[in-house]
Amino acid sequence: MKKLYFSILIILSISLWNKGYTQQDAQYTQYMYNTISVNPAYAGSRGVFSINGLHRSQWVGLDGAPRTQTISINTPLGQSERVGLGISIVNDEIGPTRETYFDIDFSYTIPTSEKGRLSFGLKGGGHLLDVDFNKLSKFDVNDANFQQNIDNRFSPNVGVGIYYYTDKFYFGLSAPNILETEHFDESATVGNNNSEAFIARERINYYLITGYTFDLNEEVKFKPALLTKAVFGAPLQVDLSASFLLYERLTLGAGYRWSAAWSGMIGFQLSNAMMIGLGYDRETTELGKAQFNDGSYEVFIRFELFKKYSRMLTPRFF
Repeated sequence: MKKLYFSILIILSISLWNKGYTQQDAQYTQYMYNTISVNPAYAGSRGVFSINGLHRSQWVGLDGAPRTQTISINTPLGQSERVGLGISIVNDEIGPTRETYFDIDFSYTIPTSEKGRLSFGLKGGGHLLDVDFNKLSKFDVNDANFQQNIDNRFSPNVGVGIYYYTDKFYFGLSAPNILETEHFDESATVGNNNSEAFIARERINYYLITGYTFDLNEEVKFKPALLTKAVFGAPLQVDLSASFLLYERLTLGAGYRWSAAWSGMIGFQLSNAMMIGLGYDRETTELGKAQFNDGSYEVFIRFELFKKYSRMLTPRFF
């Protein structure tokens, strides 16, 4: 039943693609630790050589459900640390589709006050799209729309962002992909003599991210955070979260994705160099209420190498 349900979901999605389906970027529960994936201006902002990895399994128990892996490296360059450089790779799978993004991020930072910094970022890279129609449970095995797989269809990627931060506050605006690439269905173009036929279109995803850290006392810090994502043709996504940092080691938090899911988060600073985090989402939509899945899980790890001349801010929580 679960396999049939998701097959229907995927086939409906593929049908929409033939009419110009709007693709969205992957979503994350622990977005505050994965900012560079959506905002190139974040590169180098922590003042250290930082390696981040994240895995997300969405709607666990549902065949063909989304799975996402990200890995990124970013660091400041030079004594002034005004220039930041980053590399990121994102692998996103759902049903018969797999998308791989690989980007280089560049940032330049201007001090605006003793503690404030304003960074401008540029992202450049590419995107590969694969669709294996053999993974679908087809109603009509002879349907011409599902006969030819899509292998490594390439499209370029350019993104921009700005990011302002202090040791307690941050605010960012970004569009990680500003090229609206159309992926054409060559077989449909030839067979139907229709130059406008295509299977998918990349749309611009706009992000706003912000948060603040409050010192409740010497042992407890509190940080509310917000991520908003907007893309033409899809509902506005709003993620709200609230986390506590205890003794600069243990992080406990909860979040709400508007009209979509509740989430819980836990993280632990194993050492000055390493942090791990876990996240869990539970759907509030009909998909979750009908118990078609066991929720969504995330695991996050960050490893940082400190420079001798760097002044690492107290665990900035972001």
